[in-house]
Amino acid sequence: MKKIMLIGKTGSGKTTFCQAYKNQELIYKKTQAIDFMDELIDTPGEYIENRVYYKALIVTSNECDIICFLNDPTSDESFLPPGFASMFNKETIGLITKIEKSSNENIKKAEENLKLSGVEKIFKIDNFSKKGFEKLENYINSLS
Repeated sequence: MKKIMLIGKTGSGKTTFCQAYKNQELIYKKTQAIDFMDELIDTPGEYIENRVYYKALIVTSNECDIICFLNDPTSDESFLPPGFASMFNKETIGLITKIEKSSNENIKKAEENLKLSGVEKIFKIDNFSKKGFEKLENYINSLS
């Protein structure tokens, strides 16, 4: 099973994604520290929002196979620097969360932000209905 590290700003849906992916009850909670949950590594939003924590993300990435950047299209802020994926030298994918609350225009902006950060493969998901999860799981399972 592939280990996936989630990176995104505070409120982008990382913890909710973890809960949905593991078929747990969806309860909002603020991630205060790196949380290792079997195949998922949930990182605090502050780790992408403050450059001083980039080293913690790089060190933690050694524990995973796939880096996953999350982008919330309901927010005007991204915090994902251009080319950020190149820092990890690992398979890096993007998740656009909260698609059920977003306009097509905002989803396209989120997609552009992810592409600028160096992500090529992007999945649009809804943590509550689990729309897009099957495509994501099929892709993860296809990686050797």
